[in-house]
Amino acid sequence: MDNWGYADHNGPEVWHEMFPLATGERQSPIDIITNAATYDPSLPPINVDYDPSTAKAILNSGHTFSVEFDDEHDKSVVRGGPLHGSYRLRQIHFHWGSCDEYGSEHKVDGKNYPAELHIVHWNAEKYSSFVEAVYKPDGLAVLGIFLKIEKHNKNLKIITNALDDISFKDKQSSFRNFNPSCLLPNCKEFWTYQGSITVPPLFECVTWIVLKEPISISSGQLSRFRSLFSTTETDGIEPCYMETNHRPTQPLKGRKVRASFF
Repeated sequence: MDNWGYADHNGPEVWHEMFPLATGERQSPIDIITNAATYDPSLPPINVDYDPSTAKAILNSGHTFSVEFDDEHDKSVVRGGPLHGSYRLRQIHFHWGSCDEYGSEHKVDGKNYPAELHIVHWNAEKYSSFVEAVYKPDGLAVLGIFLKIEKHNKNLKIITNALDDISFKDKQSSFRNFNPSCLLPNCKEFWTYQGSITVPPLFECVTWIVLKEPISISSGQLSRFRSLFSTTETDGIEPCYMETNHRPTQPLKGRKVRASFF
């Protein structure tokens, strides 16, 4: 399951050969066409309630880096928007490109952002574990937040400072007392649709909530993401940088995108 990546020989263009869901009916990401999105006045604002004590580790998967959270209890949850009930925080991770011009997974009217943050939650009210939830159509809820090149983001500094400890694939380090709500912009304006996780095996289990307002990152901070390696220290091959890790947009195939704003 780990032989996929973002190079020509194992990247998104050939994922369908190993993972048939790649050509499924509700794949992500998508290009959000704003004038085709339906305003839904019944959508309430997104409400996050995160406990920083649930942060536990930061790790390099070889495909991205993630901050992992203790999800055994309802200490950190998201509610509101299109969600029925609360979804429990599992992890956050990022996607980026090989340069500052593109790297986000979702687009807005064809526009790329340099990077995208995903905050992943699962439906613990209905399912007994994250593993069970990924097989269910309403199993996950993911907040997507665009990053734009602007000023240095002080709230990202604690993350970029920790990257030296996880330079190589499979490295992980303790990461405590972190509240990801510090990375969130305005949560009142968002688009939502039914989609999938954006990495293999591409399960179609995600209620996507893509926030309209981006957050800032400096070019230097983003370059730190690209300094990570997708190879282990003991691979016996030349280290390979994690220069890019975003999937291209997928066909909408008749799905509806709703907006919480005009």
